[in-house]
Amino acid sequence: MLIIPAIDIKDGRCVRLKQGDMDTATVFSDDPVAMAHHWAEQGARRLHLVDLNGATAGKPKNERFIRDIIKAVGDKLPIELGGGIRDLDTIESYIDAGVAYVVIGTAAVRNPGFLSDACYAFPGKIIAGLDARDGKVAVDGWSKLTGHDVIDLARKFEDYGVEALIYTDIGRDGMMTGVNIEATLALAQAIKIPIIASGGLNSLQDVQTICARLVPEGIVGAIAGRALYEGQLDLRKAQEAADQAVKGVS
Repeated sequence: MLIIPAIDIKDGRCVRLKQGDMDTATVFSDDPVAMAHHWAEQGARRLHLVDLNGATAGKPKNERFIRDIIKAVGDKLPIELGGGIRDLDTIESYIDAGVAYVVIGTAAVRNPGFLSDACYAFPGKIIAGLDARDGKVAVDGWSKLTGHDVIDLARKFEDYGVEALIYTDIGRDGMMTGVNIEATLALAQAIKIPIIASGGLNSLQDVQTICARLVPEGIVGAIAGRALYEGQLDLRKAQEAADQAVKGVS
C-alpha cells in the first residue's frame, strides 16, 4: 500500500487547500520541483500532482512546472497527474513527457465518451478521479456538486477500462480528520479495480486502519497532503507502517 505525497500547484507554487476551496490556499513552497526532490529523498514511491489552476480553468495552466518535475524525478518514481485534462492531445503530451498515469476527473463525469476513448487510446495509463461529498460527485475543482452517485459512476468507469480510481472525500480533504473509511469501503466492495484513497489522512493510526480494513478490499494507496506538509505525518515512517501493516494483513 503506497503513501503518495500530493503536490498541488497553484500559480506555480506548492499549496494545500481546505475542502477544495481555492481561497483557502496555504503556500508550502515556492518551488514545486524542490518539493518533488524532497519527497523522492524521503522515500516516496509515487507522486500525485494536481494542476489546481487547470482544474478550474479546464485546461493546463501549470504545465511548465509539471514538466520540470517530470524531468527532475520522473526517472526515479512514477508520477500521476490531474487537473484540467480534457482532451486526448493533452493526455498524449503528458505521457510523452514521462507522466506514468493521467487522472481524469471532471471530464470523466461530464463526457464519459472521452474517458472511454482515453482508456482505449492509452491502456493502463488512465486513472479516474471521483471527488464526492455525501456520496455525490463534484466537478470543476470540486466547486460544483452533481447528482451523480459515486458507486454508479465508479461501475461505469470500471467498464470503460480505467486502471484505477482515486476517491476523494471533499469534506475531509485538507482537514486532517482521517480518511472516510466507511464510504471508501463501500466503494471498494462495489468494484474490482484498484482504489487510491484521498482526503484527510492524518496519522500512523490512519495508515494502519486503512491497511487493516481497506487493503483487503482493493485499496492500493492513500494520498497524503497537509498532514505531511505540516509535519503531522512523516512520509518514511508512514510508508514503513503501511508495509508492516500489509504484511500483517496478508
